Amino acid sequence: MTATTHASSAADTPPASNKHRSTFYKRFCRNRGALVGLIILFTVALLVCIGPFIAPNSPWDMVDQPFLAPMENASLPLGTDTLGRDIFSGLVLGARVSLLIAVISTLVSLLIGVSIGAISGYFGTWVDAFLMRFTEMFQSVPSFALALVLVAIFEPSVYSIIAAIALVSWPPVARLVRGEFLTLRQRDFVAAAQLAGQSTPRIILTQILPNAASSIVVMASLMVATAILLESSLSFMGLGDPNLMSWGYMIGSARTVLRQAWWMAVFPGVAILLTVLAFNLVGEGLNDGLNARQDGKTR
Repeated sequence: MTATTHASSAADTPPASNKHRSTFYKRFCRNRGALVGLIILFTVALLVCIGPFIAPNSPWDMVDQPFLAPMENASLPLGTDTLGRDIFSGLVLGARVSLLIAVISTLVSLLIGVSIGAISGYFGTWVDAFLMRFTEMFQSVPSFALALVLVAIFEPSVYSIIAAIALVSWPPVARLVRGEFLTLRQRDFVAAAQLAGQSTPRIILTQILPNAASSIVVMASLMVATAILLESSLSFMGLGDPNLMSWGYMIGSARTVLRQAWWMAVFPGVAILLTVLAFNLVGEGLNDGLNARQDGKTR
């Protein structure tokens, strides 16, 4: 009878993973700004997916007379630019390029930063000193200036832009991961894994890295926002890929006619503002959701 009671109570108890997931959702949803950011990102992602259907015009084709103001033509709700190109099509299809560059460059910088930070924090001693001096060498140069030089050297293209943004974005990740590893490598579960004979790569990948993942996820969301700004700045300076339409390219092409055609710069500028703001809001929500101290508990 007692065994049956224990079995039934164990069956009614939800798994720990489901409980943690539910607690994360509650903390995340408590941050209303994060929910607003999530809605904005969902809208942008939806525009990227259905872009060819709602914006059939090529952003490079002349579809009407130049400098057509917004809503003068129902088929061109955001007007046209200096060459008579559809700004709405450029805005929708340019989102794909801007987000693609931002996401891929963030993934590459995470790969570099996490690898260096993990090795530095786990091994310590002279390995830590050498890798941190190497990291400081990159941090001593302003990020935008270094990205500008790299893109100019390798000629503007989507590949050189991704590489430049990734190379200037990884040092903060390395420092964050190093700090997490310095703390986590002293925990009992790491000592137990070492006593069990697990290899160093396995301990790093399966024991320590999952426990540092929450901080990395939060930083990654903020890095995507920074990457969007960097790509837009490079395109504004004329160092974007000339074969791809992006939000930064649209603003850069409008800088000489701001008084004559304000809409050419305002609409892509608002798109950048909302997207960057959304990523930052979602990052704050992830920080709240993954931080157990929000409920008065320790991680």
